[in-house]
Amino acid sequence: MNEVSEYLRKSGVQYFATVGTDGKPKVRPFSFMLEEGGKLFFCTSNRKPVFSEMSSQPNVEVCCMGENSSWLRLRGKAVFVKDLGLKEKIQNASPTVKGIYKTPDNPVFEAFYISDAEAVISDFSGNPPRTIRL
Repeated sequence: MNEVSEYLRKSGVQYFATVGTDGKPKVRPFSFMLEEGGKLFFCTSNRKPVFSEMSSQPNVEVCCMGENSSWLRLRGKAVFVKDLGLKEKIQNASPTVKGIYKTPDNPVFEAFYISDAEAVISDFSGNPPRTIRL
C-alpha cells in the first residue's frame, strides 16, 4: 500500500477513467488525496458528471507516470463515504480542495476510495509488470 500511495503522491496528477453514462469511456485529470486505513482516497463534487458515472458504474481506473518512464495503473470500484472526519483530513491535505468546498459538511463535497484495488507498475525495461493487490 505504501508503495502505491507514494507513487500516486509523487506523480502529482493522475488520469481517472470511468464509464460514461452514455456507455463510452471518459478520462480526466484527478489528484490523489490520501491513504487512510489501507484505503486510497480521492474526492469530487456530486454536481460533476464523474460522480454520476461512478454512482451508476463504479468500476474505475487511474493511470499516472512515475520516475524513469514507469507508469502505474490502479483499478477497482469507487466507494463513496460520508465520514466528516475523513473529509476534514482530505481538506487539510489539499488547500485547493479546502478552497473549493470550504467545510467537510459541504453537501456537494464527495469523498471516495477505490475498493478491490489492484495496481500494476510497468516500465520500458523489458521486465514484466509488477502487480500489487491492495
